[in-house]
Amino acid sequence: MKRTTAITAAFLSILCVACGPKNKQNSADIQATVASASTTDSIYPVYAEGFEVKYLPNHVRLVNLRDPQNENSNTFHYALVPRGMKVEDIPSDYTVIETPVRSAICMTSLQLSNFIKLEACDKVVGITSTRHLFNKEMNERLKSGKTAKIGIEGNFDNEVIMSVNPDVIFISPFKRGGYDTMREIGIPLVPHLGYKEMTPLGQAEWIKFVGLFIGQEKEANEKFAAIEKHYNDLKQLAADVEKRPVVFSGEIRGGNWYAVGGKSFLAQLFRDAGADYFLKDDPRSGGVTLDFETVYSQAESADYWRIVNSYDGTFSYDALKSLDPRYADFRAFRDKGVIYCNMREQPFYESMPMEPEVVLEDLIHAFHPDLLPDYQPKYYARLQ
Repeated sequence: MKRTTAITAAFLSILCVACGPKNKQNSADIQATVASASTTDSIYPVYAEGFEVKYLPNHVRLVNLRDPQNENSNTFHYALVPRGMKVEDIPSDYTVIETPVRSAICMTSLQLSNFIKLEACDKVVGITSTRHLFNKEMNERLKSGKTAKIGIEGNFDNEVIMSVNPDVIFISPFKRGGYDTMREIGIPLVPHLGYKEMTPLGQAEWIKFVGLFIGQEKEANEKFAAIEKHYNDLKQLAADVEKRPVVFSGEIRGGNWYAVGGKSFLAQLFRDAGADYFLKDDPRSGGVTLDFETVYSQAESADYWRIVNSYDGTFSYDALKSLDPRYADFRAFRDKGVIYCNMREQPFYESMPMEPEVVLEDLIHAFHPDLLPDYQPKYYARLQ
């Protein structure tokens, strides 16, 4: 169903709170909204483009979801109703879900990061991959059987899913999927589109989305407000740097170099950290596949090189060169400008999405160490 036809004209008049383009809000409106959200139990997304909320009487909330990177994508509609309450006049294209949700399955580490930040791991009864899972509580829940592994995308174990019997299953509908058989179980499938957001604060703001479902709106608002303030303070710190270094990202795998476009989440992080991404003029927001020669022609003289991988052992410049001797030809290699994160050692996927301010601080420290001379990085550090 297209966004323009998802709801009737009659219902539009009561649904259009906060549905205007957020990038057109002036700063005063944004600050007023943030102040309101941080002191109440109501959720009003400011940075996130993928969800919007309309409040009806009796704490009924209508939640509309769409792909933040595609205005013409399908929309998804949910009516969150207080548990046990009978509500009439819910539009027919809204799936009704009783809240607070008591149990949920998470399909991605990003979704799990929201529950971890809200200290709500006890509500997570199923997850997919446990690779690189660091969180102590979640590992204990898996060991004790309180949380189950349900398989991977395209190969879910429906018997396990039925045995844990969650109230909702959070999914990523634009990934590989395999959800058709899951729908037969009758458990509501709720898209979590935080991974499609194009800004760090937009992605982190999906903590409010999860807060809506589990009855922790106040906590979600408070935690996000703290993230937002720290992030914006750091962004201001790097706003007037005299020199903006150039940074590129990724490695070559299977003959292709995988990067992201200039409108991506990562490119925004680099901008906010006072650096220029080597593909900053590329109009794409998602992944970009390049050959080595193209990357080399644009990044040979770049100051920094950001790498995230899973390396068994101590990663070093010698280890990097052993992967491909051509890497040594980049200036960032020669001048020891590699900024590195090893996912075997850091909770990159399960914590990083809810700590954009920490990631930003890491990057500012790498690009402009004089601004944060005493800072100890958490995720990214200069490779030794």
